[in-house]
Amino acid sequence: MYFKQFYLGCLAHASYLIGSAGEAAVIDPQRDVDQYIDEAAAHNFKIKFIVETHLHADFISGHRELSARTGAQIVFGKEARATIAHLAVKDADRLTVGRATLEIMETPGHTPESICILLTEDAGPEQPAAPILLTGDTLFIGDVGRPDLAGGKGYSPQLMAEMMYDSLHQKILKLDDMVQVYPAHGAGSMCGKNLSTETSSTIGQQRKFNYALQPMTKEQFVAMMTTDLPEPPAYFSKDAEINRSGAAALDHLPEPQPLSPYEVREMSQHGCVVLDVRSAAEFGAAHVPGSLNIGLGGQFASWAGSLIPLPAPIVIVADSAAQVEEAQIRLARVGLERINGYLTGGIDAWQTVGFEIAQVPQITVSELRELLNSQPSLQLIDVRRPAEYQTGHAPGARTAPLAKFRETFPALDLNPDLPSAIICAGGYRSSAATSIAQQLGFRQLLNVTGGTKAWVEAGYALEQSAPPASAS
Repeated sequence: MYFKQFYLGCLAHASYLIGSAGEAAVIDPQRDVDQYIDEAAAHNFKIKFIVETHLHADFISGHRELSARTGAQIVFGKEARATIAHLAVKDADRLTVGRATLEIMETPGHTPESICILLTEDAGPEQPAAPILLTGDTLFIGDVGRPDLAGGKGYSPQLMAEMMYDSLHQKILKLDDMVQVYPAHGAGSMCGKNLSTETSSTIGQQRKFNYALQPMTKEQFVAMMTTDLPEPPAYFSKDAEINRSGAAALDHLPEPQPLSPYEVREMSQHGCVVLDVRSAAEFGAAHVPGSLNIGLGGQFASWAGSLIPLPAPIVIVADSAAQVEEAQIRLARVGLERINGYLTGGIDAWQTVGFEIAQVPQITVSELRELLNSQPSLQLIDVRRPAEYQTGHAPGARTAPLAKFRETFPALDLNPDLPSAIICAGGYRSSAATSIAQQLGFRQLLNVTGGTKAWVEAGYALEQSAPPASAS
């Protein structure tokens, strides 16, 4: 049996190709599907099935285009109620791919329609490999799927958490410790709270080390899984509905048009998002006033989906045509398709015509420490997620997580006329936050390069914050 994981870092998304005896199946494909077609062709496989473990909320799937190009049948769990032509499967149903068998396990909890796939192969007299469990967003490495993404369909997080407990304990944990675990996401995904950087494991390892699989009552599990859940990005529910019917092929996207600085300025004054995809250092040195910085070097697609409303028109500022093309594909992976064009000549062209630029000085953690000691008026904002912040932060830092920065930052009641430093884990999220803070009227902004990680590595002390009290 041929088995390959495709890992897409900017979405922390794992998809899979399974091949056996000339046939193949693709599990949870990303929107751009050429790699699956090319991989199958390289091994003389005909793609027979495209299996979705659930209606993904954090990215747009390529199942519709992949099916159209290969003739493969799309497969969903029966509770998905997908409107695209598909095979609806239920518990214990089996799909055959060559000599491989894909046994369906209905595992509601993350979503009502979630399924896992137990993969085995009839290897004849050969030593059989350990079975593989493709867990979608039900079981992650180090975590399980969050239970609050189906609320709009009449399911409370508590009800979904109860279903998750049953799926884990009545099905997944009954499997042998040797079964290999391959989930749909890794660290950085918003579909869980504590995902590992590892992209595979075993049932035995997860039984031992995954906090959500430790012995506890259903009531304890439900309370744990429904406490301190970060609010899901607004685009999640929209992407899930797009996946229910299937997105159009990527080749329908129009080629971004070159725009002069005058055209970009005009568009920016009429509601167009000017998206600067360069690095924090390049953005800090000079950028279009009011632009949003989400660098291509990080989890670009996830943050773009979180910070840019659908279906906002977008103008891209980049260093090259290749960056513009890459940005368009990565934006389309989360459903952002209204690319009005790009600033031809980049920021240099903007400066050449004499337009004003904005800047954000970049400072090291040692410079931050000196400023904290010498300037008591310095305002320090930490934009990491609440759980990260609670593990320790630079002294005096106040929390305003990037995912809801535009809403929570004003509530800190900071003085826009005083210097403000923004810090995250490594300097990526903080740069995005500085661009939003500028839009909110803050001008004396500093981005902390290296972030909290560099602060710790420098040996500087962290301040601890107690977790917020739960509502009774």
